[in-house]
Amino acid sequence: MKRNSEAQRGKNPSRGGAVVGRERKRERRAGRGMRSILLTPSTPPHGLSLHSHSFLRSSPSLSASGFLRNTTRKLISATKIRALFTMATEEGAGNVKRQLAKVFEKSIGETVPSEVGVQPLIAASPPNFGDYQCNNAMAIFSKIKGKNSEFRNPRSLGEAIMKNLPQSDMIESCSVAGPGFVNIVLSKTWLAKSVQKMLLEGIHTWAPKLPVKRAVVDFSSPNIAKEMHVGHLRSTIIGDTLARMLEFSGVDVLRRNHVGDWGTQFGMLIEFLFAQFPQWEDDSEIPIQDLEVYAVRYLVCGDLNSEPQTSLPLCFSMGFYKQSKKRFDDDPDFKERAQKAVGGEPKYRKAWAKICEISHYHLVSRISPSLSPPFFLRGVILSVYQGESFYNPYIPRVLEELGSKGLIEESEGARVIKIEGKDIPLIVVKRDGGYNYASTDLAALWYRLNEEKAEWIIYVTDVGQREHFEMFFHAAKLAGWLPGDDIQYPRTSHVGFGLVLGEDGKRFRTRSSEVVRLVDLLDEAKNRSWQALIERGKDKEWTEEELLQTAEAVGYGAVKYADLKNNRLTNYTFNFDQMLSDKVPFVFLFVSLSFLFMVLWEASALQLLGNTAVYLLYAHARICSIIRKSGKSIDELKKGGEIVLAHPDERALGLHLLQFSEIVEEACNNLLPNVLCEYLYNLSEYFTKFYSNCQVVGSPEETSRLLLCEATAVVMRKCFHLLGITPVYKI
Repeated sequence: MKRNSEAQRGKNPSRGGAVVGRERKRERRAGRGMRSILLTPSTPPHGLSLHSHSFLRSSPSLSASGFLRNTTRKLISATKIRALFTMATEEGAGNVKRQLAKVFEKSIGETVPSEVGVQPLIAASPPNFGDYQCNNAMAIFSKIKGKNSEFRNPRSLGEAIMKNLPQSDMIESCSVAGPGFVNIVLSKTWLAKSVQKMLLEGIHTWAPKLPVKRAVVDFSSPNIAKEMHVGHLRSTIIGDTLARMLEFSGVDVLRRNHVGDWGTQFGMLIEFLFAQFPQWEDDSEIPIQDLEVYAVRYLVCGDLNSEPQTSLPLCFSMGFYKQSKKRFDDDPDFKERAQKAVGGEPKYRKAWAKICEISHYHLVSRISPSLSPPFFLRGVILSVYQGESFYNPYIPRVLEELGSKGLIEESEGARVIKIEGKDIPLIVVKRDGGYNYASTDLAALWYRLNEEKAEWIIYVTDVGQREHFEMFFHAAKLAGWLPGDDIQYPRTSHVGFGLVLGEDGKRFRTRSSEVVRLVDLLDEAKNRSWQALIERGKDKEWTEEELLQTAEAVGYGAVKYADLKNNRLTNYTFNFDQMLSDKVPFVFLFVSLSFLFMVLWEASALQLLGNTAVYLLYAHARICSIIRKSGKSIDELKKGGEIVLAHPDERALGLHLLQFSEIVEEACNNLLPNVLCEYLYNLSEYFTKFYSNCQVVGSPEETSRLLLCEATAVVMRKCFHLLGITPVYKI
């Protein structure tokens, strides 16, 4: 049974029914809440923190009053739940919030020594109030009020916290606002030195440190017997990005592709092939190459005697699967043979192993030069192939353990685990004695906890499978495999995502109502990018290889970013024009002594202008162009140059660069890639404002500003890498 085929049908595999509307609404509400709250996956004391960039991730052009309104709502929301900023065991060198928290921890301890274990609550400040603020005063005052405290109100407590701050090079000044908010202005000198240190020592010094050593990310998970289609798009893109962010944060990530390579559908396919190749009944070697040729002829040409113009692997034979399914439904004798084909007879297992071998090969290699590679081979780091069959040997022992703990009982001929609060039980053995999705998942979880020693197991599937995972996780808690809460480790997380919709608001399909093949979708993105480059005359300036590489980077990047920039819990509309078109003007203006450059891109009516991969890739390429045209060696400038953040726009850009570590940590903790996308877009906006107001090449501050350009490019490239997007250096 495969996971992500359900993404386009909106089915719950544990129930076989449609997605319940109220569950999806609840998921959306949860997603909105996570935008303003940072869930900190650390050991006790546990807590929450204010959204780290409630203000700073908004466009620089947003008014201060708008920032303040948004901030006030989020501060009040966080205060109501008494959010706490929980520091990790290892402090990230590039994490401003953690460094500020360390300073304020000393001050709070000296100000209210009776309150032990208070963790600093650090958040970004509204514009004109500073860079950050410490928001502990109200929460602490509510605890000490009436205890003969020397403090009359939260504000006086905030003033005392500010007064007791130890000397720190990172803080330029502080002030108290409202009911005790301690506003912090960071030192321009410290900001500049921190950015320059990153340039010298590398972006890895800004990697956050998570209290997790090993995690499993289970994503993509196609069915070997079927072709990958648009239903696999979101799981593949989101899962790859989550794995990249965790790896950057020092976590040993085990990428797992839980493919559907077992079950009745595979017996159906094998039996259908055997019907076409009677010689397979012999014990002689299975002619697997003939099998592949047959599949191609049958699917591409319509008969067995024609020669196809291209080569298709068996695993991408959608039509072949449909034919076998039709016979399975229409022929009772064939159905019975197919069900027996997943037994233990050597000839069936031999055929199954060979088909899996060919299918797996084509999942991790290019099909042909004319087709885009599946799994975004140039952008997605492939996961280890561990299909359902891998965990089958572990199912009996797992069920025996669960049974010995009194968790499994008989119900209408099936064996089930009853889950409190659910109307239906979790079926672990079907009436016919066969295993199912739940039994395989339980065995896989047991293996990942006990054999692979994973502390965090993350499942990336469509939101329609939410109830299955809730029940499955609850069963694991009943068995004692997982702690009772969702904060301690080991822990499991279901990363749900919405559907990919067409412009008609329905599930994305072709005009003939067929599911869109993933390879066709990627080809279309690449070809449109190629055509746009040709129209701009790049074929006269670049080699064919440069054109191809840029077309792939822009095309694949556009598809990925269009998905990742949205909150994963919501549906999103797939529209090539919005990703790649340049018909609606948006001006990205660069001003210098030597050139004026404008890029026109379409903006979605409900999204930020220019918030596309194309816009961001152009922004990065323009930064690289600025550095090249200066004629200076960045390596030499690093050795003897110095960054100075004298201009307000220089300072704003430097501050935003330093918030990179916090953003990656937040995106990891909440499993929300769109947080990183928003940061990247705002980074390009801060740079645009800086470059518009601060001359770089030929100015007295050229060295400092070229280094600031390089720092911006370095952070942008790391963001692209984490999102699985290939940067371009010229355009």
